[in-house]
Amino acid sequence: MATRKVVITCAVTGAIHTPSMSPHLPVTPDEIAEAAIGAAEAGAAIVHLHARDPKTGKPDQSPEAFEPFLRVIKQRSNCVVNLTTGGAPTMGIDERLGPAAHFKPEVASLNMGSMNFGLYPMLERFKTFQHDWEEPYLAGSRDRIFKNTFADIEHILTTCAENGTRFEVECYDIGHLYTLAHFADRGVIKPPFFVQSVFGILGGIGQHPEDVQHMKRTADRLFGDDYRWSVLGAGRNQMTIAAQAIALGGNVRVGLEDSLWIGPGRMAESNAQQVVKARQIIEGLGLEVASPDDAREILALKGGDRVSF
Repeated sequence: MATRKVVITCAVTGAIHTPSMSPHLPVTPDEIAEAAIGAAEAGAAIVHLHARDPKTGKPDQSPEAFEPFLRVIKQRSNCVVNLTTGGAPTMGIDERLGPAAHFKPEVASLNMGSMNFGLYPMLERFKTFQHDWEEPYLAGSRDRIFKNTFADIEHILTTCAENGTRFEVECYDIGHLYTLAHFADRGVIKPPFFVQSVFGILGGIGQHPEDVQHMKRTADRLFGDDYRWSVLGAGRNQMTIAAQAIALGGNVRVGLEDSLWIGPGRMAESNAQQVVKARQIIEGLGLEVASPDDAREILALKGGDRVSF
């Protein structure tokens, strides 16, 4: 019997953490490119990408901000490139969609519901900031809705469908799975669905092992063999949730977007370091790490030769 292959996604910078929180968070195009290539070399089949202003580190969702590192990654790696349509909760839907619509990646992320997205508790841990945008950005999440209406979701699905882009469907709660089922029933999104269950964002489902099992059971019931499951655990529970999901037949996402840590009180020095740790869990369970081409086959992707970068 063939050994199961587990897809590792690495989300290298994101829009949750701010530059003052870690000196290792990639900010400039060069840093983002090197982080993505390093993660791929360590075993990540997919790299999930956001862009930032190189001077301030503020999230930047303009296609111009993505282009410099996309070109470098494409030249130096065979990894699957996944572009965010989440951007940051402060952005409008067309701004968030811009890079995926322009560059036509193999995969784009897609948030499956409007939600509270609380980053403000981080203010208890981080007191001093390098840039004037960081503290208000975190504090503002107390009164901010991350807007992903049915119309927004359909707009992203229909815009990217013409380009053959498939989706990392980000489900922060059980209701998000039912929203995916709604669009699947209407034929707006086609299987196999790549369901990324997100645990531990304040406003979404928690990080208890029963939460992980509940998400898996519900997806199994709704989608059967039509989906591929992956998880990400926010913060310190990143690897615990990864280990549970791998044992349950799932795939994993790691990276500094989701957690700045590699162990209790120890900051991760690179994205690759987290990929290596995930790889050790996978191989320790007698499984194989999927290559980029394995991931393309598992997720039915169009191929790296059909993107616009």
